Amino acid sequence: MTAPPRLRTARFAELTGAEVYALCRLRVDVFVVEQQCPYPELDGRDLEPGTVHVWLEDDAGGVAAAIRVLDDGATRAIGRVVTAPAHRGRGLAAQLVEVGITLCEQAPVTLGAQAHLEGWYARFGFRRSGPGYVEDGIPHVPMRRDPA
Repeated sequence: MTAPPRLRTARFAELTGAEVYALCRLRVDVFVVEQQCPYPELDGRDLEPGTVHVWLEDDAGGVAAAIRVLDDGATRAIGRVVTAPAHRGRGLAAQLVEVGITLCEQAPVTLGAQAHLEGWYARFGFRRSGPGYVEDGIPHVPMRRDPA
């Protein structure tokens, strides 16, 4: 039986080179290659001191799923929600979104959801907060979750 993936969190300065590579590789494999978005994936926000990387590590030490939580001052932002193809359908992204919300403490949380996932994010308390837009050729909607 395979053990459940292990939860990991770190700021950029705490990551090993292998962890940085694994996180970036998954994001590029999914966002750039699979979703065919040939746009810069590395935007500089990963390096910010307030950014927290959250991921689930599989038995082999690979990244099964990941998110990042950005500190935008009065608000926090959850983004780069990604699950490796071999690990999809197991609720890993949902687990990470819940962890991300917890890390945000009592701050409002924003995100840019792919439009077809608006209902999925709504189950975590996110609500549309503005008009839809297109990012990297994919329809998105801004969403916000206020503290309970």
